[in-house]
Amino acid sequence: MNNKTMLKGCAVLAMGLMMAQCNENKQTSTPVVAPATGTATSGLKIAFVEVDSLLSSYEFCIEMNQAMVKKEENVRATLNDKGKQLESEQQEFQYKYENNAFTKARAEEEYNRLMKKAQELDALKVKLAEELALENQKNNAQLRDSIDNFLKIYNAEKQYDFIISNAGYDNLLYGNPAYNITGEIIEGLNARYKK
Repeated sequence: MNNKTMLKGCAVLAMGLMMAQCNENKQTSTPVVAPATGTATSGLKIAFVEVDSLLSSYEFCIEMNQAMVKKEENVRATLNDKGKQLESEQQEFQYKYENNAFTKARAEEEYNRLMKKAQELDALKVKLAEELALENQKNNAQLRDSIDNFLKIYNAEKQYDFIISNAGYDNLLYGNPAYNITGEIIEGLNARYKK
């Protein structure tokens, strides 16, 4: 089960518990008021983190993204240079071929060399794309591990039952700002990263 599904399941469970608690309170006709300390009416302590804000403000993530952008630009530049070089050689071959500058055997040899070079360039494109994808996957795992480890330390003190991620209304349509701990998490992650 992936994290997204588990978080959605936790959110549904939390909502179900709150709904059950509300139904019990209706029978006793005592009004329920949610305290501003992050404790839900069901006795669960829940908070949420806006993931978009977290990722755009966490210095480790920013630096990792900048490094990946630079690598992608380097790969693109390398491939463009090799592509231009190959295209130039192909045009030169075409010109010489049309002007009968090659014997038939030499023309075949040069054509085969250029075809092999084009295949090598295609293979290099695939290889570099795979390397970038693997590095991006490794970086995402490292980022997730960093956030998870910090949340364990953070939550040892705060004692939340659930910390829900909110990524562009993906898991959470509305959250009382009193339960939003994004700023605290960003501040703590950045302080830990600077050490």
